[in-house]
Amino acid sequence: MICDASFVGHHSDFKALVHSRLRNGWGLGFALLIMISWAAVLVMACSLAWSWQNPWLYGAMAAQTFLFTGLFITAHDAMHGTVSLNPLLNRWVGRLCLGAFAFNSWRRMLPEHHRHHRHVGTEQDPDFGPPRFWEWFAGFVRHYVRWYQIILCAVFYNMLQWFGVSATSMVQFYIIPSVFSLLQLFYFGTYLPHFSDPGRGLVPDNVHRSRSQQSRHVWAFLTCYFFGYHWEHHEAPATPWWMLYLTKTSDS
Repeated sequence: MICDASFVGHHSDFKALVHSRLRNGWGLGFALLIMISWAAVLVMACSLAWSWQNPWLYGAMAAQTFLFTGLFITAHDAMHGTVSLNPLLNRWVGRLCLGAFAFNSWRRMLPEHHRHHRHVGTEQDPDFGPPRFWEWFAGFVRHYVRWYQIILCAVFYNMLQWFGVSATSMVQFYIIPSVFSLLQLFYFGTYLPHFSDPGRGLVPDNVHRSRSQQSRHVWAFLTCYFFGYHWEHHEAPATPWWMLYLTKTSDS
């Protein structure tokens, strides 16, 4: 796949459509839907006692994992200015979503993400790593997770216990879903798109050094809110996640 003027994301009518939908509040609407759904599931699920033998528990945990992923994807859209045409609103939505996701820092992640776009697949790329999955993931976590986040999570955990939330519920609907969401984001949004092993000739052959999933929109949505269409994202980063599938015109 190569960069050319025929790419849908470059068409003036497509850019006008993106702008029109953002002006009409689509981006903010999707952001609020994800944020409210995440909070609602967390509050309602933690208000009940869930047995580890209850099969419905794992469906609820999977849903919360998906919503955690949605929080990060929403923050990612805010980094590209595609939640709202209002820059202040973009920043606050991004801050709220990152804060809800284990107290991540907007101030730290914003410049690092744009550095990833400028230097994708190089030594200057903060998201890039060795081809071995767990070694790459460990480096990714070391780079982004800070000691104060662990302390804030512990304070939050104990504060909710003081308000009557059980420790088991917090494990089931905050700790486990956030960890699995981190793995989901890394695997589908970083590792698969940017995997590179020059020794075996496995290097993405395009200017963005990115691979893209095939045009299977349901699977692409469920795995990472369409960010498996990763070449398309790098080629048109001003396209919000909920319109990214419209740029997917080829499986080459």
